[in-house]
Amino acid sequence: MSKFGKMKESSRESMSAVSLSALNDAGLSPREVDSAFYSNAFGITEKQLHIGPLINTSLGIPEKPSIAIESACSSSSAAMHEAYIHIASGADDICLVAGGEKLSHLSTMEATSYFAMGSDYAYEAINGVTFPGLYAAIAVAHMNKYGTTQKMLASVAIKNHENALSNPHAHLHRKLTEEAYLESPVVAYPFRLYDCCPFSDGSSAVVLASEEKARELKDELVEVAASERAGSVATLQERKDITGIDGAELAGRKAFRKAKISPSEIDVAEVHDCFTIAEIIATEDLGFFKKGKGGEAAIQGETALGGSLPVNTSGGLKAKGHPVSATGAAQLHELYEQLLQKSGNRQVEGAEYGLAHNVGATGGSCTVHILKRRR
Repeated sequence: MSKFGKMKESSRESMSAVSLSALNDAGLSPREVDSAFYSNAFGITEKQLHIGPLINTSLGIPEKPSIAIESACSSSSAAMHEAYIHIASGADDICLVAGGEKLSHLSTMEATSYFAMGSDYAYEAINGVTFPGLYAAIAVAHMNKYGTTQKMLASVAIKNHENALSNPHAHLHRKLTEEAYLESPVVAYPFRLYDCCPFSDGSSAVVLASEEKARELKDELVEVAASERAGSVATLQERKDITGIDGAELAGRKAFRKAKISPSEIDVAEVHDCFTIAEIIATEDLGFFKKGKGGEAAIQGETALGGSLPVNTSGGLKAKGHPVSATGAAQLHELYEQLLQKSGNRQVEGAEYGLAHNVGATGGSCTVHILKRRR
């Protein structure tokens, strides 16, 4: 993956570079790729759609098939799922997945407006409700139902900023104190500035191979034990309960069933923390903590390094950054390094199973991957 933050190059250039890097790491030449799956949800802001053939051409494989996958913030994890299906079905042996985004050339108003197109624009955005407001509504509902507090939200932000300090790829290398959190401006009650992920540029890539091919290439492997997707009612106003995300809960159940493990067997998790409340409800939706107890677990340090379940060791979207289409693949990058014991100061010792949870919009699209270390 690239360094997240602000980049000079285009999404196209950055995605080409991380794709080549991933192939080199796998010991493959681009010509060995059977199919490529790319995500660049906001490519239109760079006046470029149909990015696949351009990246393939830059890799020297213009004849290879490619497709663009758009699923809002879960785009590259959805692309990974499609690649998984191609290989599991026997259609392909090697697939390349890459996601990238460039947003730094946009003003905050422009970027917020493009993000809002991932919600129900005609009924939500057109009435002035963008994602900070939508997730703030989720947070207030969770507070009212379960007694979740602002200090619990703050503990998520502080932890993820701390984790990001050890991640060279992270956007924000800035230690966060509770005092600085409380002094930051209110964005949408109860969210302050540090409850919200930044707009980021960046790219990430994954190479997926059949087991037979993978064993020819590497001694230590990471297996996709499960790749599952599900959906939710698209808009908050039509849901029966907004204190959780039905699609995430369903995708999680399917993934655990496929991998034949329980939530208690996960050693490290990367979850979609676009806002601090999103991490809390993700840990509940996935069954790591009982409903309403995710905030308690966070403030008690259970999700910190050294806790019962380290969550977002990368810094998460909150501090690692959120270049939309790069996020899902970047979560897998973090888990890959964790499972192969390559994460340095943020290493979860002895990690065997990792889970990645990626959400599009307010949960209309949800993807859960479970990765397993193979010796």
